[in-house]
Amino acid sequence: MDLRKLKTLIDLVSESNVSELEITEAEGKVRIVKSGAVPAAQMLPMPVQTVAAPVVQAPAQVAPAAAPESAPAPESMPGNVVKSPMVGTFYRSSSPGGAAFVDVGSHVKEGDVLCIIEAMKILNEIEADQSGVITRVLAENGQAVEYGQPLFVIE
Repeated sequence: MDLRKLKTLIDLVSESNVSELEITEAEGKVRIVKSGAVPAAQMLPMPVQTVAAPVVQAPAQVAPAAAPESAPAPESMPGNVVKSPMVGTFYRSSSPGGAAFVDVGSHVKEGDVLCIIEAMKILNEIEADQSGVITRVLAENGQAVEYGQPLFVIE
C-alpha cells in the first residue's frame, strides 16, 4: 500500500468517530485502531462480585489534618497583579536560554513586554498594564497557565 494513502487513512481515523478501520487490498492488509479505543466486545458489562469486608472501628476522635500552605490569593497580594489573558504555556524569554524579559526588581513601564504565552502555536506577548517594579514572578518558565492565573506582581 502507498505510504501517502496509509497516512491519509490514519489522519481520517484520528479525526473521525471511527475507532477501528481494516482494509484488505491485493498488496496486503492494514488495520488501524485509534489509541484509547476499546473494542466493542470489551465494552460489555462485567459481573460484579461482592466480598464482605471486615468492619474496622475508627477512633472516637480524629484530629483534622492541617491544611497545606498555599500561595496567597491574588486579592491579598499588595500591588497590581498581572493575570494571564489566556490558556497556554508561559515563557519568560523570547528564546530558550535567552535572558528573561523581566526579573524581580526590574523597573517596567506600561506597555513593556513581561513574558510570552504560547497558545495554539502562536506566541502572544503579555505587556505591563502599569508602570512600576516587578516584586514577584508567580509562574515558572515552560509552565502551563490558565486563564486568569496570576503571573506577576507590579508595585
